[in-house]
Amino acid sequence: MSQQYLDTAKFLYNAEKEKKEIKKITSDKHPDLTIEDAYDIQRQLIELKEADGHKIVGPKMGLTSEAKLKQMNVENPIYGYVFDYMVLSHGETLHMDELIHPKAEPEIGFILKHDLEGPGITTVQVLEATEWVFPAIEIIDSRYENFNFTLPDVIADNTSASRVIFGSDIKKPSELELDLAGVTLSFNGKVESLGAGAAVLGHPAYAIARLANMLAERGEKVKSGQPILSGAITQAMLLSKGDHVNVKIGGLGEVDCFVK
Repeated sequence: MSQQYLDTAKFLYNAEKEKKEIKKITSDKHPDLTIEDAYDIQRQLIELKEADGHKIVGPKMGLTSEAKLKQMNVENPIYGYVFDYMVLSHGETLHMDELIHPKAEPEIGFILKHDLEGPGITTVQVLEATEWVFPAIEIIDSRYENFNFTLPDVIADNTSASRVIFGSDIKKPSELELDLAGVTLSFNGKVESLGAGAAVLGHPAYAIARLANMLAERGEKVKSGQPILSGAITQAMLLSKGDHVNVKIGGLGEVDCFVK
């Protein structure tokens, strides 16, 4: 099966590189794909990217809304990885011709001062281990047609990872109530979506704890010094050329990008 999974990883990677939509892999290639199998395909995909010289910057969480977890009938959120070629700085330009059908969502990023290794990691332990938090915009860009996928599909596709814009504002987590922080996602000066940090599993730090505990099941850990995205705070909004995207997180700061 590993060769079949490697072939599927190549299929997904080519779709990203060629900027073309594909049918979800559970529709024909792997109709019985499990979540565990999907992470095996994701691992193959990561290794293909690393073989091309790309480097992991840090992990990212997905499916971090309690309502969405219930809707999908699963207990755990999902995770993927941000690579160096995906990272943009505050105020930088995002090029639409590099992507398929990108959407923007606001997130709170974490940087740890020491590694966290599950199982049993708690929100309190995450906050104690956190050096900085910062605002971020994640650009998701599923390779699947019309963002139509099952849970195993999106895991295999590295949770739609595409681009991220890391804000330059940083704070100690003790300086603000992350769960109560109000968040706005604005396009061209108009607020399109509102939320609060608590939208991420009740507290963004809890998402990092869940990540540590999930990684422990595969013999891995959350590493210090890496930017970690805790999950979307509002719904994702489809981007168009000419958009100016702004995310404000109360008490933390803001981050912008321009779409060309």
